[in-house]
Amino acid sequence: MEGELIVRKIKDGTVIDHIPQGKALLLLRLIGITGAEGYRLAVVSNVESRKMGKKDIIKVEGKELMGYEVELIALVAPTVTINIVRNYEVIEKRKISPPRIVRRLLKCPNNSCITNNDPEATSEFQLINQTPLLLSCSFCETMLNGEQVVKQLLGE
Repeated sequence: MEGELIVRKIKDGTVIDHIPQGKALLLLRLIGITGAEGYRLAVVSNVESRKMGKKDIIKVEGKELMGYEVELIALVAPTVTINIVRNYEVIEKRKISPPRIVRRLLKCPNNSCITNNDPEATSEFQLINQTPLLLSCSFCETMLNGEQVVKQLLGE
C-alpha cells in the first residue's frame, strides 16, 4: 500500500494541494463547487505531509480555477499550491498568498465607515497579517480577522 496513489491522476483540471487540515470542504464552498456541476471531484483529508504534518487535497477534473476563485482561497488558506493539469501533466504550479489589497469583496463591520454610508465609496482592506489573517479597512482602520472574513464570504 505504501507509495500508492490514494486518488488517481486527473487528465485536465486543478489540484489544490497543501490545504490546511480540515479546510478542504470550506474551500469548495467558497468557490461554489457543490458536486452537482458535473466535475469529477476528489477530496482527501488528513493526508500525511512532511511540511504540514497533515493536509487536505482537492482534485477537480474539468475545471481550471479563475483569478477570483484563487483570491478567495488565498484569503482563507494562504499555504495552498494550485496545480493546473492538462493531459495528466502539471503545466503550472502556483504558490498563492493573500492579496495585499482586497477591494469590493468584503464589507466593513463598522457601521459608521464611509463605505457603508456612501454609495460611491468602495470597500477596501489592506493585508496586515497573513497568518493568522488580519485585514484593516483602508478608510476607518477597523480590523477584520480570518473568522470574520470566512463568515462574510459564505454569507453568514
